[in-house]
Amino acid sequence: MTKTKVASMSIFAMAMMTSAAIMSLRGLPMIAKEEFTLFFYIGFATIMFLIPAALVAAELGGMFGEEEGGVYTWVKEAFGKRCGFVAIWLQWVQNVVWYPTPLAFAAATFAYVIGAGNLASNGIFTGLFCIIFYWAATWISVRDSSSITKITSYGFLTGSIFPALVLVVLAVIWWLQGHPLGFANLPASQGALDAVINNHVHPRIFPHISGLGDIAFLSGVILLFAGVEVHAVHANRMPKPQIQYPIALLFTSLIVFGIFTLGAFSISAIMPYAAINVESGLIQAFEMAFAQFNLSWCVPIIGILIMFGALASVTSWIVGPSRGLLQTAKDQLLPGFMAKTNQQGIQVNILIVQAVIVTLLSCVYFIFKNVSVAFFLIGAMTITLYLLMYVFMYAAGIRLRYTRPDMPRRFRVPGGLIGMWCIGVLGLSGVIFSFIVAFFPPAQLPVGNPAMYVILVTIGTVVFSIVPFFIKGAKSRAK
Repeated sequence: MTKTKVASMSIFAMAMMTSAAIMSLRGLPMIAKEEFTLFFYIGFATIMFLIPAALVAAELGGMFGEEEGGVYTWVKEAFGKRCGFVAIWLQWVQNVVWYPTPLAFAAATFAYVIGAGNLASNGIFTGLFCIIFYWAATWISVRDSSSITKITSYGFLTGSIFPALVLVVLAVIWWLQGHPLGFANLPASQGALDAVINNHVHPRIFPHISGLGDIAFLSGVILLFAGVEVHAVHANRMPKPQIQYPIALLFTSLIVFGIFTLGAFSISAIMPYAAINVESGLIQAFEMAFAQFNLSWCVPIIGILIMFGALASVTSWIVGPSRGLLQTAKDQLLPGFMAKTNQQGIQVNILIVQAVIVTLLSCVYFIFKNVSVAFFLIGAMTITLYLLMYVFMYAAGIRLRYTRPDMPRRFRVPGGLIGMWCIGVLGLSGVIFSFIVAFFPPAQLPVGNPAMYVILVTIGTVVFSIVPFFIKGAKSRAK
């Protein structure tokens, strides 16, 4: 049997692919919507989520860097194949449920590129765009791994890093020229974001919390920082994965933190609070700034670049969790047809199955009149599933310190066993808290019927979580 030849991957390529998987500019308007309290949310997400996840993923990735499977392999080695399957299933299915979210962002951007900004809030347009765009990304992904790496790396640089830097420069110029700053002119009605002192409205650094609905956006922010472990399945393609993979994760964490903080703050500086739209706020900020500087002709150009970045983000996720799921198919935990690959070793049937599911999920935009609500509802279901996967990952990191203490680790979570426990508990605390608030309707969005919102998120979480316990793999069918 001829062994499939797979291209090697550098530290730069891994850092770019992982950054593209985590960071999408679509999240900037959501964070910017929090005005000055964005520093609280980003700080919380970084300390309680990104740093613990990166440290544990770096240690586990260094241990099993030469093996395929990523999260599946880590959890399998700690708790057995079935738990490993549940973990990779949660990572994969949340990924599939999540796709309509960045695709809606790309749809809103495309609407402004073609000069039809009103289509950004049109559910039919958004749904159709999501379906067409995703199938195009799937077609690209089945070609070969080198094309995927190039699209992801170049797409992230030109479609995420470059537009973010341009946005920051525009915000600085906006401030230097004395234009009104959005965060300095908040409406007094946003009690969670501002305070009235001596008849003047001042932005808050820490949100005023009268109920969990005031911080429900935290679950959406957490989702923006999730994914640091997703490309661990490709670590074995690096020449020295035990050393290079942790370094790539360090670069990734710095890039993500910097872009999210500076980019979101730039939007909140340029745009008034009431004008920030969750899906189209980014391109609207460019539109407003470029118009002020008589550079409106730049809007379509930057929009095309942002769409390229969205394509890179989607493509990055298409080949990550599905690759881990392929390993479970090879271990006969999934039906045999899911293990099929093409000549390049790409999991064709799994990609087709997830494309069909994404098509069905994109139909949510045909149902909800308010695209912002549908946008956040899908995100809420996504984060609850993903957070459950992180519970497995942290638990695996702690358990393997006991069951495989002598296994070589090129990178270790600092502090020995106590350090691993501290980081694991810190990460689990952030996960549990975020999981709880994800079920509360965000006070910042008109969800209509809060009870229906909670019911839909609950049903989605339960249904997608129990599916792996009913799947019969090739091994089970053979008995």
